[in-house]
Amino acid sequence: MDIRQVTPDYAVTPQIAVEDVPAIAQAGFVRVICNRPDAEVPPSHQADAIRAAVEAAGLSFEALPLTHQTMTPENIARHKALAEGAEGKVLAYCASGTRSTVIWALGQAGAQPVDEILGTAARAGYDLGGLRPRLEEMSEG
Repeated sequence: MDIRQVTPDYAVTPQIAVEDVPAIAQAGFVRVICNRPDAEVPPSHQADAIRAAVEAAGLSFEALPLTHQTMTPENIARHKALAEGAEGKVLAYCASGTRSTVIWALGQAGAQPVDEILGTAARAGYDLGGLRPRLEEMSEG
């Protein structure tokens, strides 16, 4: 697992496996958000398999599969609510951690300066510079 801290309470990682769940719980995460569509992974790594392991470990699990087409205002708001509504640290995952970082960044538009959002993502290892025009547009609206 390559867990990258974006904020003190929000981290991202590439695809997780059932075997990773004990370490996730031990690291103090209370919620796991799956941002990866099931069609991208084998059954052993699909949301239901990960959900069963996460919930068996006493953590909450939410599935919000994302693609470029589903980065909608509704999904951005839902993801932000899931992340901010947890009573503790949240771990979101997708194929590489990029989608989970992008949706976090989009959720911050208007609440933080664009440079701060991009800097936070960069410190976590994600170059979201290409997202600047969309973040600026969302910040103005």
